[in-house]
Amino acid sequence: QYTRGTVTAFAPFDARADAEALRKAMKGIGTDEEAVLTILATRNNAQRQEIASAFKTLFGRDLVDDLKSELTGKFETLMVSLMRPAYIFDAHALKHAIKGAGTNEKVLTEILASRTPAEVQNIKQVYQQEYEANLEDKITGETSGHFQRMLVVLLQANRDPDTGVDEALVEQDAQVLFRAGELKWGTDEEKFITILGTRSVSHLRRVFDKYMTISGFQIEETIDRETSGDLEKLLLAVVKCIRSVPAYFAETLYYSMKGAGTDDDTLIRVMVSRSEIDLLDIRREFRKNFAKSLYQMIQKDTSGDYRKALLLLCGGDDD
Repeated sequence: QYTRGTVTAFAPFDARADAEALRKAMKGIGTDEEAVLTILATRNNAQRQEIASAFKTLFGRDLVDDLKSELTGKFETLMVSLMRPAYIFDAHALKHAIKGAGTNEKVLTEILASRTPAEVQNIKQVYQQEYEANLEDKITGETSGHFQRMLVVLLQANRDPDTGVDEALVEQDAQVLFRAGELKWGTDEEKFITILGTRSVSHLRRVFDKYMTISGFQIEETIDRETSGDLEKLLLAVVKCIRSVPAYFAETLYYSMKGAGTDDDTLIRVMVSRSEIDLLDIRREFRKNFAKSLYQMIQKDTSGDYRKALLLLCGGDDD
């Protein structure tokens, strides 16, 4: 269903030849990282799975295990992420976000705010199959308060389908949000959670416009003032994704590299998970909103084989 990715099926494709080239690159002393990244960053996920299968058949070795033992650091993380089957990618990221001490709220927010209801249903099924655990139970065990409630609403994946927009309901929802926030001493978070978590995308876009007319504020400004902490970040992410998922990810990528140090986990997660979906659209939004291209920022902010691989995934410059 997605055709706006930078990574597409490589042709002519020969899984066996790729497997042989990878074995050669990693065998003996030293590793030919360039050969590894050139193959893995230019094949799509389905092809990478075929290569892994050919690798096991030919050499009796696990490709991912070999990558882990031959590579290091961020480059290793990126290559291993590319090898993760696409359908498992989000479930795996969520599992790691709620594993052990402390929860990575950023990952929960990014994935659950940006995925479609169908994708969320799929993530829950895969999570159950792979980890024999209920994702909702795991998340409620690690979160609390209104943040937890909003996550649970998103996990239900019951957003109204995008059929016609009812203008009377648009007006009503905008008024409810206005009364729950700006007009109220304190905030009625429940109203924000219910409306932002269950209404259709086209309906909410109209609600945001109507809200601006009624209150004189963008909905984002109100959320910023009326809520705080993890709930605020989650509600803002939901609003941004309702407006435009590619713009949300462009901003996520920008802030993963802006300033001192790089948030490599976020950079890798977004580049890998969106490379076959909408990375071309994300690149366009990036260029439009940040006065530089994603390609240039990756080039400036990363180095070595890690940079080469990310630039291949990025798929070109927009200047």
